[in-house]
This record gives sequence, C-alpha cells and structure tokens, in this order.
Amino acid sequence: MLAQVDTGTVHGVDPVPVRVEVNLSSGLPAFTVVGLPRGAVRESRERVATALKNSGFVLPNRRITVNLAPGDLRKEGTGFDLPVAVGLLVASGALDSQVIERVAFLGELGLDGGLRPVPGVLPVAAELYSTGCARTLVVPESNGPEAGLVEGLRVLAAPDLASVAAHLRGHAPLPQVRTDPQGLLSQPPASIPDLRDVRGQAWARRALEVAAAGSHNILMTGPPGSGKTMLALRLPGLLPPLSLDDALACTRVHSVAGLLSPERPLVGHPPFRAPHHSVSDAGVVGGGSPLRPGEVSLAHRGVLFLDELPEFRRSALEILRQPLEDGQVRLARAGGSMSLPARFLLVGAMNPCPCGYLGDGTDRCLCDDRLVARYQGRVSGPLMDRIDVHVHVPAVDVESLRRFDFGESSAAVRARVHDARQRQRRRLRRVPGVDVNGEMGPTEVRRFCRGGPGVDRLVTDAVTQLGLSARGYHRVLRLARSVADLAGSDAVRQEDVAEALQYRSGKLGRVRC
Repeated sequence: MLAQVDTGTVHGVDPVPVRVEVNLSSGLPAFTVVGLPRGAVRESRERVATALKNSGFVLPNRRITVNLAPGDLRKEGTGFDLPVAVGLLVASGALDSQVIERVAFLGELGLDGGLRPVPGVLPVAAELYSTGCARTLVVPESNGPEAGLVEGLRVLAAPDLASVAAHLRGHAPLPQVRTDPQGLLSQPPASIPDLRDVRGQAWARRALEVAAAGSHNILMTGPPGSGKTMLALRLPGLLPPLSLDDALACTRVHSVAGLLSPERPLVGHPPFRAPHHSVSDAGVVGGGSPLRPGEVSLAHRGVLFLDELPEFRRSALEILRQPLEDGQVRLARAGGSMSLPARFLLVGAMNPCPCGYLGDGTDRCLCDDRLVARYQGRVSGPLMDRIDVHVHVPAVDVESLRRFDFGESSAAVRARVHDARQRQRRRLRRVPGVDVNGEMGPTEVRRFCRGGPGVDRLVTDAVTQLGLSARGYHRVLRLARSVADLAGSDAVRQEDVAEALQYRSGKLGRVRC
C-alpha cells in the first residue's frame, strides 16, 4: 500500500515543500530511503522504527521504501521523522489515509516516541500554507508558537507520536496553537544597557544617535578602555522596534539557524550580533554544508558589531563589501545557491595602533610609523569608504568618571530617532526597498538631499579638499539628510552638511600624531 504525507524543508532560508511517499511491498524485510537523503535523513530509519515500537505500534515486517520528492533536491535534517512515521502508519493500515488530507507534519522523533523541535519551521509553515499543500500543520510542542505566526494556518502541537496517532484517530484532539504577533511586538526587549551609563563622550554619543537615525555604518577608534564597546552595546536600545514585516523576515532567518525559543518565537526588536574576530568567511556571510545563514543575515535589520576590527582576517572583512551595498548575500556553492537578506547596521571598533595608545596625549605609545601603517592597513580603503561615520573616542578623564550625574537616557534618544525615522518613511514611502536614509541610492540622494547654493558649494569644496570618492560624496549627503531629520528640518542645511563632513573627515590618519 502507498501513503503520501506532506512536509517541507529549507534550502538556505528558502522553504521547499516535500512529499513523503511510503510504500510497503512483498519481499525480504528492508527499510530504504531514497530522494537524495543526507546523513541525518538516512539515520531516520532507526529513529522511526524504534519510536514506533516504543509507542505501541508494530513495524510492518515487509519491504519499506520511502521516497522524498522532489528527488533532485538534497534533503537534510531530522524534520522528516514524523511524516515518515505517519506515512508508515497509514501504509500499514493503522491510520486512515483520509485523515491526513491537507495535513502536513514536521518534527524529529526520539527513540521513546517523543517529538523534538527542528529548525526552519516558520518558513516551511508559511510555504505549505501559501502553496495550498496544507491547511493544518502538526509540529512538536516547542515549535508550536513559531508555526502559529502564520496567519490562517491551523497549527497543532504534539508532545509525542502516540498523541499524533490518537488525534488522527479522533480519540484525543491535539491543542491548537495561536500566536499573536502584535502582542509579541509590544513586549519589552531583553535587557539592553542604557546610554545614560556612559560618562562623557558627548561627540561619540551624538555620532551614535545620527547613525541610529539613518542606519549609517559607524567606526569608533580610540585607546583601550575609552568606551567603544560600551557605546556599541547600547546602540540597539536607540533603535525603534521592528515593523511586523521586518520582524517576520528576521524571524525566518533565526528560525533556520535554530535560535528561536518558545518564550520568544518572534524577533520583535533589532538583533545584535557580535562575532569573535576568529570567525570564518562562511560564518560571516553564510555557507557550509548544508548552506546556513551567517552573521550578516542574523543581524538583518539590526546591528553587526565587529570589535577589534583589524584583528579579523582580511577575507572576512572584504567579503562584507557586497552585502553593505546590496543589502543581501548571494552564495553559489557546489551544493546549490541561495540569496540571504543582509540589511544591517555595521558598527566597528578598533585601536589606532597595535598598542592602542597612539594620540592619547601621553608618551605610552612606542609604535613606529611602519607598525601603525601596517596595523591600520588591515582595514582596506574600499571597506572604510563604505562606513559613513568615523568618530574618535578619546580616553575619559577621571573627573567625568567621578561625577554622579547621568547623561541622557536611551529612551530619550530613541524618541528622537523614532521621529527622524518616521520622517524618512513618509518621504521614502513610494521608493520600493528603501526605508531609511542609509539605504538610499544616487537617484534618491539627488531627489531628497538637495540643498541651497550654499550647501552645494560647501559639499563641492569638501569633496575637493578631502578627496572623497563618488560613493563618499553620496554618503555625506545621506548623512546630512539624517542630521536634518533629527533636527526636524525639511531641507538639508549648511550646518547639517558641516556636521556630516566632520564624521567623514574623522577617518584614521596614516601618520603618527
């Protein structure tokens, strides 16, 4: 007898519907899985057989053939366990085939028959529903809140295989899971350090506010202990909550990476990723076998913080250049190709020299010009050109540390950032794929960043004196547009351009100071 069960898998972050075909035939007892299964899928034979026996069912003593269609796509993961087990129950006559019509199954089986969570449930659930493959999805209990985000899909959460069989027989219905995405968006974020803890550093705080307002990449340079990491950790607290569309896009990536929890099934606030400088190229942009999202995709619509920037391997930094421009990563590997979202705010932190004390006003730095040039040269010019805000973070004097008065809180700054972004959304509402100033291209810059004759003359003189590239020219204007939005100005003024130029002219010098 032949049974067909619907399920799905992910290729990169793209969901693919899969039909599990289970056939019982005469011949010597065997259990064969075909359809390009990889290691974890081939091993499902032992898991499924043992789980069926420990759940009170009898494994048919016949030749079992399981096909995973489409047969030209490699299958990876343990999510096929449950659909294979259900298919075996239907093929052996233990379940009626009509009870699984328009019902999909996804989940890993333990040897005791218990269901364990699997990654990638949200994109698979959305794909199965949108393509009409299923109107009901049965998943492990831990995956229930995540799958419940798909509007219109009936999601049933099961603790084990026996409960699934009892539900399909009509003996004990499984509970339906409903998740309110708007309620999750309104939840406060996990603990984020407050900007009011930062003493001094007024210029760096202002630069952080401008970067948050327009989603501009920022690089902070200064001696050890000056507060660069402290400032970066507080940047997510300055960003407004995600829209529902952005939250779902982030959640899809985190679902594939297996980073969601039942308590927080939706990424409702901008993510913050801070990989160690030993991260590989694949760890940064994604890859591996099977293809998985990297740090730039996990930071989508959030912050990617690279501390000790020159310590990262050169190839891992250079590979950021394309995502910073396009907002996505395109990977082509022998195992397939995929496109991943990567619209993130890059925050870098570095010392000015190997010892870290160059230009701090003391004689502690013993690095010669050659060492300084070699150290700073680890970050290439093309990558530096893609960073809008360059700010020096000096050492904090002891008097600032001793004062008990606190600076402006993150909530106050976030309110101004929110107002600035609302202005940008209204201005860019008819530009597809562009929500903030940092995402504008040359066409949008010419349209929305125009100023008076004094502004044009100031920008022209600055381009000549600073030797800015065409990219740098457009980035100055985008940055000035964000400064103007924070001030509530409809037009870009000379003072806005002057402030933006100070951030661009703050690049590292190659000479000892």
